[in-house]
Amino acid sequence: MVSTSAPRSGVYYFSQGWKLITLPGIRRFVILPLLVNIVLMGGAFWWLFSELGNWIPALMGHVPDWLQWLSYLLWPIVVLSVLLVFGYFFSTITNWIAAPFSGLLAEQLEARLTGATPPDTGVLGVMKDVPRIMKREWQKLAWYLPRALILLVLYFIPGIGQTVAPVLWFLFSAWMMAIQYCDYPFDNHKVPFKTMREALRARKVTNMQFGALTSLFTMIPVLNLVILPVAICGATAMWVDCYRDKHALWK
Repeated sequence: MVSTSAPRSGVYYFSQGWKLITLPGIRRFVILPLLVNIVLMGGAFWWLFSELGNWIPALMGHVPDWLQWLSYLLWPIVVLSVLLVFGYFFSTITNWIAAPFSGLLAEQLEARLTGATPPDTGVLGVMKDVPRIMKREWQKLAWYLPRALILLVLYFIPGIGQTVAPVLWFLFSAWMMAIQYCDYPFDNHKVPFKTMREALRARKVTNMQFGALTSLFTMIPVLNLVILPVAICGATAMWVDCYRDKHALWK
């Protein structure tokens, strides 16, 4: 059982995710979201790395003359920006497809950590909830898109696009990753999306740490193939420690 004796950092919960995916009885619920992630993220990043050689010079062409002397520093920032945007875009698609299985993994892990019995446990129970789960994914997308589009526009402003925009995008991605993965246990208890966001804001530093690590690992080849179940397990451990007492529907 996860300890609730003291507040933990987002780094702690992220590291817990790596341990929890190996728990006996939990491993079988990891397999389906893991397979979805391997197929989609693996294929996407293979294609991305084959195209980076064309994209990076084109993006560097937007650097104004007065910043050309910094091009050797801006080049890695541009590469990281592409990886961040691309990584989050494809992780969003993966999360959509794997959402029912991700919710099931969060549910079963919570039951294991707390000893509680969830209602309608198992695959059949989750399948009944698919329409609600997809509606929730639409809510997240509707919240995310306008903010993401504003940040993407910044990338095309000379100077700002190569300096400020990557930092803002990383911070935004970290927050969105926290929302994405923490939402699975919240949604299993029918906690409204707005209420969930307010709860996460109350522990913003912890969630930003967790989301930042998730974003970084999404950019790392091979490790990004297993990040989906790891992040779900870490977020579920955080739910049990920090939010369950106040928001749980079943105990």
